[in-house]
Amino acid sequence: MRTNDTATILTGTGLWVVALVVLLIVGTSPEHRWWIWTCVAGIGLGAFGCFYIWRRDRHSPAPDTRTSTDREEAAQGS
Repeated sequence: MRTNDTATILTGTGLWVVALVVLLIVGTSPEHRWWIWTCVAGIGLGAFGCFYIWRRDRHSPAPDTRTSTDREEAAQGS
């Protein structure tokens, strides 16, 4: 199944950004400051996820790089 992993990660990261902005506008009590750091961690992990997916996709072979011999062997095996 082919999915758009980058769009999924960017959507989640965008939601963390929205949550962070809301928390910064509304303000939090001192005992709930960890909510801000949770949003920052979500944004950081989303950025790492985008980098990881970009690197994975850059190093993976193109989806249709099989040779005709590979296709014939796959057809005979099934």
